[in-house]
Amino acid sequence: MIPNRATSHSFRNVSLGRNAISGIHKIKNKKMKKINKNILLLLSMFLFSVPELGSRTILEQIEQNNTVLSALRRQADVDKIGNKTGIYFENPMIEYHYLWGNRSETGNRTDFAVGQNFDFPAAYYYRKRVSNAQNRQVDLKYRIERKNILLEARRLCIELTYQNALYQALTEKMRLAGQIAKAYEEKLNMGETNRLDYNRAMLNFSSVQKEFNSCKTNREYLSDELTRLNGGIAIPYDVSSFEPVIINPDFDAFYSELKDKNLSLVYLQQEISLSIENEKLRRSLNLPKFSAGYMSEKVLTEHFQGITVGISVPLWENKNVIKQAKAQTQANRMLAEDTRLRDYNEAAALHKKTMNLSQIIENYRKNVLPMDYIELLKKALDVGEISIIDYILEADLYLDTAKDMLETERELNLTIAELMQWEL
Repeated sequence: MIPNRATSHSFRNVSLGRNAISGIHKIKNKKMKKINKNILLLLSMFLFSVPELGSRTILEQIEQNNTVLSALRRQADVDKIGNKTGIYFENPMIEYHYLWGNRSETGNRTDFAVGQNFDFPAAYYYRKRVSNAQNRQVDLKYRIERKNILLEARRLCIELTYQNALYQALTEKMRLAGQIAKAYEEKLNMGETNRLDYNRAMLNFSSVQKEFNSCKTNREYLSDELTRLNGGIAIPYDVSSFEPVIINPDFDAFYSELKDKNLSLVYLQQEISLSIENEKLRRSLNLPKFSAGYMSEKVLTEHFQGITVGISVPLWENKNVIKQAKAQTQANRMLAEDTRLRDYNEAAALHKKTMNLSQIIENYRKNVLPMDYIELLKKALDVGEISIIDYILEADLYLDTAKDMLETERELNLTIAELMQWEL
């Protein structure tokens, strides 16, 4: 059975001028090639009008509810505590000795000692600086992971926006295809059409229904992915138009503002600072170590007591540690420079792509009249101005071209999301 009417969503209906309507009534008498060319000029990029839902609110929800981010926040606290361990004095050492003598006149011997080992004083200063630098890196690691998750969420929102727009278009197309299929079924029963046209109408409805179901499945999958990122809490998302984003066309000016927000570059710069502090720490640890304490010794009537002082001369234990620290700093500098060049070139390519896609969309907006062309085609079909096969071909061409333009806008927004990821 063919449904009387598919579920209808909000769809933009634009009034048509008399010249456009008269052009439609002449479709039957024109060549197909010329018809296709005219249809391209009648496409509308903004077919849909739905209230906007700010993606920023959704990203804030995900940041609050995402289970991975919750675990990373807890792990960051653990790592910060760990970085604060091992930066203080060694534990003091207390010794007690009770020694038996071989002869009674010698007696037994009792020793008692308390001692404390010290690194060179500069070592404690640099340990603290290294610890603080490590904790800054922990914060940056969390912010980078947060950015990655929010970027994934933004991509999902863009894909969902595209699927929502496509869903609305397919809903309208399926409604019209259902009406046509039912009408041709009634005509066939009354002997007003042939079996071939009836089959075309049925096949058209089946094809549109398949597209509609595929789009519906994609929307459900993307919605489930958004729910997963939100810690299992569903997020209603019915946006079907993209929010405009203004990008500075001057790349150098754009990048000069963006590079300071690039957490990857900031992380590597701080990694260099951490390596330098670690170099200084290794040098201080290669300086002599000291020990000081108190010692008491008792033998029969004799009692000896006093202070103890010691020094450890670094000869072999820390061999090559300073050389390793210097090499690590140099390696970090090279990695930071490579990352800077790579990010610059990648940002330049994304910026160029953004400008090109924006120009395509801008040209489209200037040259294409917004019209509800599928509805117009159906009216022409109802009054017999075009055949069922003409309707199917032109409706498919219209929707395919509309999808192409919508995909261009989706690609533009995905490119901008990648370009502006450090704004998250």
